[in-house]
Amino acid sequence: MSEIVQGTGIRSGEFVQSLERGLAVIRAFGTDRARMTLSEVAREAQLSRASARRFLHTLVELGYVVTDGRVFALRPQVLELGYAYLSSLSLPAVAQPHLEQLVEDAGESSSVAVLDGADIVYVARVATRRIMSAAIQVGTRLPASATSMGRAVLAHVSDGERETFLAAVTLVPLTARTITDKHVLRAELEVVREQGWALVDQELEEGLRSIAVPLCDSAGRVVAAVNVSAPVRRGPVEEMVAELLPPLLRAAREIEADLARTRT
Repeated sequence: MSEIVQGTGIRSGEFVQSLERGLAVIRAFGTDRARMTLSEVAREAQLSRASARRFLHTLVELGYVVTDGRVFALRPQVLELGYAYLSSLSLPAVAQPHLEQLVEDAGESSSVAVLDGADIVYVARVATRRIMSAAIQVGTRLPASATSMGRAVLAHVSDGERETFLAAVTLVPLTARTITDKHVLRAELEVVREQGWALVDQELEEGLRSIAVPLCDSAGRVVAAVNVSAPVRRGPVEEMVAELLPPLLRAAREIEADLARTRT
């Protein structure tokens, strides 16, 4: 099953705090923070200016960051850190052509994501147009509790893993429709497990619906989920499910079949 909790929160004697801080500097950069001064990086990474300076100049030396002496920005080489994970995971490469076919059949955007802690992380995506206020791309993280792909995975983990997730997660109201009651979410996950697919109707963002199904490995373990997302103007929920669920299920089965072949 997908791993939900990566750590206990208790730092062992082998914990390297300097590595944690260096990674915090890299994570400080983002879509809205592509270029930052030393003071801005220190604030975003919650470090002192002196510490931020040392980490930034180390990253410059290593080729991950570039600076003109005042402003810092990530270099493309930082993508190596993410590609090291993606290259070890055959799922994105296997899923991509199936997503492209699904998008052609459905006329809507499609993605594959894995569960990581309280979030889903996008590992493959084909978009027809931008339908969310925030651009979605490979590497984007979103709350698992408020996404169809997150629920598709959570519904199929063990009871113990699901309860651990529910005990630790904070349910934030992203829209007026977002489920923020853990009892309601638990019941919704039971529905998803029984019917085999998850639907999120404007809980992540107003005007956006998404339907997702789980992806299993050759041993039958749920390792990810694949979705189709569409604007509400497409039509009623019932029509969306009737039109998009069959091609989505077909794509999921084809991805699983190809995943099984890569393991043989």
